[in-house]
Amino acid sequence: MSGLSEQAVERFHEGYNCAQAVLSVFSEKYGMKKEDAYRIATGFGGGMRCGEACGAVTGGILVIGLKYGNSTLEEGNTKMLCYEKTTEFTNVFRERKGSVVCRDLLGCDIRKPDERKYATENGLFKSICPDLIKEAVEILEELEY
Repeated sequence: MSGLSEQAVERFHEGYNCAQAVLSVFSEKYGMKKEDAYRIATGFGGGMRCGEACGAVTGGILVIGLKYGNSTLEEGNTKMLCYEKTTEFTNVFRERKGSVVCRDLLGCDIRKPDERKYATENGLFKSICPDLIKEAVEILEELEY
């Protein structure tokens, strides 16, 4: 496990969600305060609170946006590059983990109260999410973020 992935997993264990953990370990490199990273990534946890895109993946996409995202409409080529880099990242994550969808990765649909309860009571977030965070950070490092 790399130093950044260890930090991200540690932040998750402290109580930050997957997206916050991933974004925060890269944020300062791209000029964003760690506290702002925590704030902006909050709503992406738990697959955007409905088991959709994995928080570790959305955190990674936010990192990609920090590096390649466009800030003006005139930067259209930058936007397309960001889209390409996002596709590259999500393809690698999907190849390694089988999906980028939170409920697929957890094996239950956390939109349903009984399945969210099952996930919590059976420690799925604690047992599965750290590995997904680690993987997302390591892929970003491999892709030189």
